[in-house]
Amino acid sequence: MATEEELPEAAAAPAPAGGGGGDDAEMPDAAVPSGSHSDSSDSDSDDEAATAAAELRIQALEKTLQEQPLDYETHVQYIQCLRKAGNIEKLRVAREEMNKYFPLTPKMWQEWAKDEISLSSSEESFGDIEKIYGHGVQEYLSIKLWRDYLDYVEEHDHSVSQCTPSGLSKMRNLFESAITAGGLHVTEGSKLWAAYREYEMAILITIADANDEEREKQVQRIRMLFHRQLSVPLADMESTLAEYKSWEAEQGNANDPGADFDGVPSNVVSAYKKANDMYNERKQYEDQLSNAGTFEGDKLQQFMVC
Repeated sequence: MATEEELPEAAAAPAPAGGGGGDDAEMPDAAVPSGSHSDSSDSDSDDEAATAAAELRIQALEKTLQEQPLDYETHVQYIQCLRKAGNIEKLRVAREEMNKYFPLTPKMWQEWAKDEISLSSSEESFGDIEKIYGHGVQEYLSIKLWRDYLDYVEEHDHSVSQCTPSGLSKMRNLFESAITAGGLHVTEGSKLWAAYREYEMAILITIADANDEEREKQVQRIRMLFHRQLSVPLADMESTLAEYKSWEAEQGNANDPGADFDGVPSNVVSAYKKANDMYNERKQYEDQLSNAGTFEGDKLQQFMVC
């Protein structure tokens, strides 16, 4: 299953068709340099030749896929060519067709969602884009894809952004799904926990100071998220513990920053120590797997030993 560190950055969205006017249109009084018409004509010819070559390439790939629909690499090349050409209708069909036979990579799911977002931000398109993210995270474990998914829903779902009861419930359920899927990822899982806490902390800010009961319930939600994360073997556990103690101090629960477990409940300390021991046992394998110089075959063998 793919992990976030294996993901390259997603490419840019498809370029819109057409082009803007030239500089001469903005400067009517400027003298036209000798040969400029010839240069413009040459440039137009080059563009036309490139467009024609791209179309021939697309047609050749379409023919190959008709004959060999299970050719993975041709599917990838076809999608890349359509994306570069900005042919969004064919691109949608190509992605759906490839996904009939193969799981798309996390990068491909990210590109698909971002392309659709760039084309439309209407409420009608929200459900379709949400489905793209939902399908993607089901096919691969990718922390980046999960983060994109969470950010998209938080920003574009009106019930979530307006903190309605249904919106709060939906967002919390989505965070819980993210934690279930990737919260145990040793090197990257903490990013999902942190995003969940940041969301709940933002909710806390919106609760009026006079509403003591509701504020206390929200504080307890955040506290429990810290406690849950501290019981999971993840990288940078010490930083999470320090962050938790600092947060408790902000809530009026004084503790000694120099003493690791001062002010931390005994059951949380016990779970933390156990999780930290588990992480230290696995750390050497995680370091070996993340080593950029390790051959893929060696990575597989190391994983099997784990």
